[in-house]
Amino acid sequence: MPHIALADVHYDTAGEDIYRIESAGTFSRVSYGGTERLSIQREGHAVRFTARARYRRDGPDGKSQGTALFVQMLLPNGSFEDRVDDDPDFLTILNQPFAVRLDSATLRDLRGLHDRIPFSANSPLGGDTVLRGFLRPGVGGPVDGRPAVAVRFEADGAMSGALPGHADAVVSGHMRMDGTAYYALDDATLLALGVTLTLDARLSQGQPSVSVPVRITYRRSIRATSKTLPPAPLATGAGTAAPATP
Repeated sequence: MPHIALADVHYDTAGEDIYRIESAGTFSRVSYGGTERLSIQREGHAVRFTARARYRRDGPDGKSQGTALFVQMLLPNGSFEDRVDDDPDFLTILNQPFAVRLDSATLRDLRGLHDRIPFSANSPLGGDTVLRGFLRPGVGGPVDGRPAVAVRFEADGAMSGALPGHADAVVSGHMRMDGTAYYALDDATLLALGVTLTLDARLSQGQPSVSVPVRITYRRSIRATSKTLPPAPLATGAGTAAPATP
């Protein structure tokens, strides 16, 4: 079957990582800012999403330029499958806690959301951590001229394992996630997202028997910037956050 390219979506992306070790009085901050493009291509009954980002990184070790690539497939059964993950700083729209596109039924449910409902999601930092919490309605409105519905989310859970990009840094503690996602009313594409992850844990490096208390905060903000996007038809099956399990 032929491959059909749909209109690209352009985003501004920004973020910061904050590391604080109270016992040693240590504080460090890394900030990010840049742009990205999401390309969408129908491949038979599946849809391929490709996000490419260019950004600047400003941290204790100086300023640098970075790029990121993330490729994800929306399969005919409505599930998403990651194909390429070259996004070490978690800056692409595809490497965030929520699906890049919803199906029509889920969008309708979000528009009718009046109270909080339980949900669960895998940790955005990877690993086996599952965060459990609640969705509730947010304050919707236009995002770069496109009407959007907003959903607030908050969840938490235990986390243990290596920090992304720091194989020798092992943490064990508690993670909390909160933020807001905005989905377009015309085609249910994720237009904007602001999310904060806070990790309160004990950190060990090299010697598992020696650890120190640490608080790590990750913030990401992504927002669509193009006003020339024609809506694509809603699929009958697409992704969303996983429903809560008893």
